[in-house]
Amino acid sequence: MEILLAVCIGLVVYTYIGYGILVWLLVRLRGCRAVLKTDAAFTPEVTLIIPAYNERSCLAEKAANSFAQHYPADKIKFLFVTEGSTDGSSDFLRASYGSKISLLEGTERRGKVAAMNRAMQQVTTPIAIFTDANTILNREAVQNLVRHFQDPNVGAVAGEKRIMTNDSESAAGSGEGLYWKYESFLKRMDSDLHTIVGAAGELFAVRTELYEPVETDTILDDFIISLRIAGRGYRVAYEPDAYAMERPSFSIVDEQKRKIRISAGGFQSIVRLSYLLNIFRYGWLTFEYVSHRVMRWAVAPPCLPLIFLANGWLAVQEWMDGSAGGYSWTVLFGLQCLFYAAAWLGYRLEKKNLRWKLLFVPFYFTFMNVCALVGLVRYLKGNQSGTWEKVRRAGEVELKTP
Repeated sequence: MEILLAVCIGLVVYTYIGYGILVWLLVRLRGCRAVLKTDAAFTPEVTLIIPAYNERSCLAEKAANSFAQHYPADKIKFLFVTEGSTDGSSDFLRASYGSKISLLEGTERRGKVAAMNRAMQQVTTPIAIFTDANTILNREAVQNLVRHFQDPNVGAVAGEKRIMTNDSESAAGSGEGLYWKYESFLKRMDSDLHTIVGAAGELFAVRTELYEPVETDTILDDFIISLRIAGRGYRVAYEPDAYAMERPSFSIVDEQKRKIRISAGGFQSIVRLSYLLNIFRYGWLTFEYVSHRVMRWAVAPPCLPLIFLANGWLAVQEWMDGSAGGYSWTVLFGLQCLFYAAAWLGYRLEKKNLRWKLLFVPFYFTFMNVCALVGLVRYLKGNQSGTWEKVRRAGEVELKTP
């Protein structure tokens, strides 16, 4: 039981802390990747693809933000994908922007991935950039993404996701912001070491010729697309100066649904990308993929209940055997109980729209891992589809179709 406890603790610590330290040390030992030499004249044609299922409330701001990109106007095209929308999105875009944009619409809701596959059939530019309708890009985003493609070994480039929160936001939103700050650090390290393992769908670019149609029931399309490109021997670069800003989830219920869906998609991805687990063939890619993603989804979450149960068993045995050997297991078990009590209290306060910063870490850590376990169950039951789902965001105003 002690061995089980030690192994599980070691796996969890490595997943959330150890890997970050290890990859940082490896980058320091190997030296940082050479600074990319850019040519201001390198401005290939690009297509900005914006999936927008029932995003009417965001479209005016998104269009203005897209048109304001610091990139030659004759080198950038805009393709809005409104397939299946029922809120008047297509009519609004057509009436407001006309020939300035291309519009891919349809009455049938076949899912985001099917829409993306259709959209890529219309792309004639060498680079395609995906961005969500409910995000705002910095004005240099397109320019900063594109410059990496001067390196022929780069097959895709991931931007950075930033969560816009304020002091009155929910604990989930604040925790999400902290999580993405740590994720950004890991992506920088992964990119410097070899390649990042998974782009964020809010903003990423690919060489059009490398795009492969994705199975339409895919949940994490951005992850699958970028990892398959990496598996073909290309780097997926990371560009923190190209970022997409979005609001946190509207409520803890919305964030829970999103996390469970992502977790179910993670297990689906592990199965579909099982060939990347061959370290003898993929080397550094396998190391990064397993350490950063597979362990985060499939190893650490089930280890946590095992740690709690094993520690509880050892604490009971310690009390039954007397205090001759001290009460170290009891103390450790007590600390675990306090941690999860803090997480539970954070959850209860969140349900009442109250917040306490001290509870952010235990609440969001526990929240993520519980969602991962629920996501595993959902994936095993086959209850998760790839159908396009709209996520409510804080401050979002719902528009009704006239």
